[in-house]
Amino acid sequence: MITIYHNPHCSKSRETLALLTAIAEEQALALNVIDYQKNPLNFDELQQIFIALGDNHGQAMLRNNEDEYAILKLEHADTTTALQAIAAHPHLLQRPIVTYQNKAAIGRPPEHVLSLFKKA
Repeated sequence: MITIYHNPHCSKSRETLALLTAIAEEQALALNVIDYQKNPLNFDELQQIFIALGDNHGQAMLRNNEDEYAILKLEHADTTTALQAIAAHPHLLQRPIVTYQNKAAIGRPPEHVLSLFKKA
């Protein structure tokens, strides 16, 4: 199953969803769309995504152009602090994030998520 953590108000998220819809139809895969603003992720869910991203810090998951980023002084936040901030303020989550087969990618640009579907 493909999962996209989606914000319908974001053009990059909509573009990524369109790509995923085509892939899901082509490969007969289920597509799970989660509006993370309406259904916020908890710390444990965010940590699972962080691990699937394979990143070495939580900064990649943060939207650094949001007011809370500056207010909470997240510029040098460690991963735990970053994930706690996202759990408390869901709009801080970088979007979109796509997970597939225990791997994840951030859809910026949308084509970046295509790496999840390449055969090894």
